[in-house]
Amino acid sequence: MQETQGRIALVTGAARGIGLATTERLLAEGWTVALLDIDGATLAATMDRLAKPEATLAITADVSVPAQVKAAVQQVSDRFGRLDALVNNAGIAIFKPLLETTFEDWSKVLAVNLSGPFLCTQAAAPLMAAGGGGAVVNITSISGLRASTLRVAYGTSKAGLAQLTKQLAIELAQDGIRVNAVAPGPVDTAMAKAVHSPEIRAAYHDAVPLARYGLETELAEVIVFLCSARASYVTGQVIAVDGGFEATGIGLPALRADKR
Repeated sequence: MQETQGRIALVTGAARGIGLATTERLLAEGWTVALLDIDGATLAATMDRLAKPEATLAITADVSVPAQVKAAVQQVSDRFGRLDALVNNAGIAIFKPLLETTFEDWSKVLAVNLSGPFLCTQAAAPLMAAGGGGAVVNITSISGLRASTLRVAYGTSKAGLAQLTKQLAIELAQDGIRVNAVAPGPVDTAMAKAVHSPEIRAAYHDAVPLARYGLETELAEVIVFLCSARASYVTGQVIAVDGGFEATGIGLPALRADKR
């Protein structure tokens, strides 16, 4: 914890889910955290539950709106004077077949999931560089590495974010800023619980070598590692935290049946 005392992180989409789990892990390791979320009411409730006003800052903003992003980073600068880590976690999902996906759907998903991390990193990088460098962690998805139905907008936005991660890593290395991504597989988030039917959950269990959904806290462990000095020589990487899902070929359910 000593190495992280005085370190400042900005986490987007921090009011719930993976963003909140990451925030809690950062706080446990001695970081100070600015929590950004578009949902002001939920963010306020989260701040009340965390009950750490000296170590947190609540910012209500939309990551797809440039002026709001700039104002958010300015709030971090005004309050803390530095920024050591940015976790681009805010995201949305619209799951529809290709022919039912409207241009509005497409544009909204890309605006939040791809333009949002671009805008946040662009705004945060000068503040990070002024403090000697830092780390950016983008939250992509296994859907950006493996295609699936209903994800023409979501999967494409996350694949774009994986490439953006590498572009940013190359360009920001000269400023001492590392940029990596975490690609969650099936995780027991509120989003997954809302859109994954029992049949989908069973199919994931069959396809994932570890035969279960991941936990938000398991994602947070990897994210916080990438934010920390423990990952000081890691940049430009997309790390799948998915129970082995991305590495798996066909036949896993049948092989398991044979083993039984």
